[in-house]
Amino acid sequence: MTIARLALDVPLYRLFDYRVEESPRLRVGLRVKAPFGNFGNREKIGVIVELAEKSELPPEQLKTAELLDDELPPLTPDFFRLCEFASQYYQAPLGEVILQALPPGLKKLHPPQRRARKLKAGKPVKTAPALPDLNAEQEAAVHAVQTRQDYAPFLLYGVTGSGKTEVYLRLIALQLAKGKQVLLLAPEINLTPQLEARLTTRFPNTLIVMLHSDLGEAARERAWRCAFQGEARIVVGTRLSVFTPMPDLGLIIVDEEHDASYKQQDGMRYSARDLAVFRARLAKLPIVLGSATPSLESWAHAGHNRYTLLCLRERAVSGAQLPAIRVLDTRRMKLADGLSPQLIEALRQRLAAKEQSLVFLNRRGYAPVLACPACGWISRCPRCAANRVVHLADQRLRCHHCGLETRIPRACPTCGNQDILPFGRGTQRLESMLAGVFPDARILRVDRDSAKNRKQWEALLAQIQAGEADILVGTQMLAKGHDFPRLTLVGVVGADAALFAADWRAPERLFAQLMQVSGRAGRADLPGEVILQSEYPEHPLYRAITAHDYPGYAETLLNERRQAGFPPYAYQAILRAEAASMETALTFLQQAANLPCVQDYPDVALYDPIPMRLFRLMNQERAQLLIESPSRPQLQAFLPVWRETLATLPRKNKLRWHIEVDPLEF
Repeated sequence: MTIARLALDVPLYRLFDYRVEESPRLRVGLRVKAPFGNFGNREKIGVIVELAEKSELPPEQLKTAELLDDELPPLTPDFFRLCEFASQYYQAPLGEVILQALPPGLKKLHPPQRRARKLKAGKPVKTAPALPDLNAEQEAAVHAVQTRQDYAPFLLYGVTGSGKTEVYLRLIALQLAKGKQVLLLAPEINLTPQLEARLTTRFPNTLIVMLHSDLGEAARERAWRCAFQGEARIVVGTRLSVFTPMPDLGLIIVDEEHDASYKQQDGMRYSARDLAVFRARLAKLPIVLGSATPSLESWAHAGHNRYTLLCLRERAVSGAQLPAIRVLDTRRMKLADGLSPQLIEALRQRLAAKEQSLVFLNRRGYAPVLACPACGWISRCPRCAANRVVHLADQRLRCHHCGLETRIPRACPTCGNQDILPFGRGTQRLESMLAGVFPDARILRVDRDSAKNRKQWEALLAQIQAGEADILVGTQMLAKGHDFPRLTLVGVVGADAALFAADWRAPERLFAQLMQVSGRAGRADLPGEVILQSEYPEHPLYRAITAHDYPGYAETLLNERRQAGFPPYAYQAILRAEAASMETALTFLQQAANLPCVQDYPDVALYDPIPMRLFRLMNQERAQLLIESPSRPQLQAFLPVWRETLATLPRKNKLRWHIEVDPLEF
């Protein structure tokens, strides 16, 4: 018998020793079935991370694990090194990291019978389409990346419509010619269909697989196996695909690298973008981070020559210009359900010209709140510190945080007043208003209510591309990565709220969002126009957007952060606690802040515990404690010591806690 140290998906920062029978197949990286618990009455899937001759435990205490009988090769050393780094940096158990990185079917004790993937024989070879000409900036970007064979991080900054995707395609072609694989990360599922279509058209004889949570379990496992065994040459996926083992990986591309969706917000809270950079360094290969509005962290890295900056300042389509952006002062205007007369007239002109328009409002539903003017009742969620949103189309009040929904009441639940009213506006209300103003227009609403799955999303995209919609009403789902040649007008409603958000990252996010959605206009030979409605038209953010000046505004924000000591000029982590009462959560955090080990790290500052902005979620009270240091090594040295001590603190009322490194949400 051999001793195998296993990683198991349990919230413990340790490995587990088991006996395994000698076998020619026995290797580090294989999956096993292991009894778990005091009586061995539960079984878990584990992964062998080490083979040893002896254990610290006496032989009679070791249980026996059984190798799983499948054809999956052992997980690779590079995969383990990436998982070990993620475990150490993000303060997560190694077993949780490894098992989270595997597709769901490989973590089940009794997976359903899988059908073998059928390979079509005798398929005629398709001819790839003619390549578009590159402009000088695109050629320079391709040349800069292709000349590097070792670790080299590139930040590809290109204005919207500048042809970043074409640069990706040229770089992918060069890697395929070398017999290499390519990993292309996208921030959201709704961006993958368009990427898949372009890749399939450009590389018709190459096996391309998609990896994201909207795939069925069997399809996801087949795609993962194809990548792991080297059959798939291009892998397109969302954040979890950064862990996908690929034996011939030659290039990593992170599209829309600024997007917050790359940060996992539950389980192991990791940044897929940052892990992609570490993976590229580990494998000694180039990585391209692309965006029209790079994150300030990446922009600062480029400024300090940690990343090589590649710029695309012109639109790729010959004759296409950046859209003209104007900010309307709405303080003295009479708005029609939130729309100015100028925006309504601009929509009318586009309808007459048979061009498409987009009205952008990043708030779904009919109205943010239902209220009673008589007694002041509002539609609060009983489980969360948030309001239930009015969804008039299906007559529901729905909490967008916990999912609780009820029917819209006919009268006020408190005083019986029947004149309860929706306040504010969402995409459903905007759609209804536009239908009244333009009764002959084909209006299409695009948000998470109208596109709940990939099939619905692809159907909406097909409608837009086919010209079957005149006016689009959409949220951030339409703000980035999409190319609609006949879309020439973008109207932005309700952007001012983010100017005064408590989150110090809000200006960066708002600027990126507005620049991205503005970039949907005029991407082909038709000129584009963007109308931003605001009560603060002189705000520096709007002036920068009007001038298409990302570099200038980025430097302004970086100077503010340097003066305030915010990231990227400081390094942060957050300890969050959830409990049945706020007092319990805050008491635990205060005990954590007062632990003796804190005094051993003078370069690490712990702030006072406070309630989170969304202080109640699903009947759990939530609080947080911010940890900050000017030194990343000092913070990383402190966190594991502190975490081990935290585990010894008494916990009342089923209190739960976790540490998040490099937090984006506060």
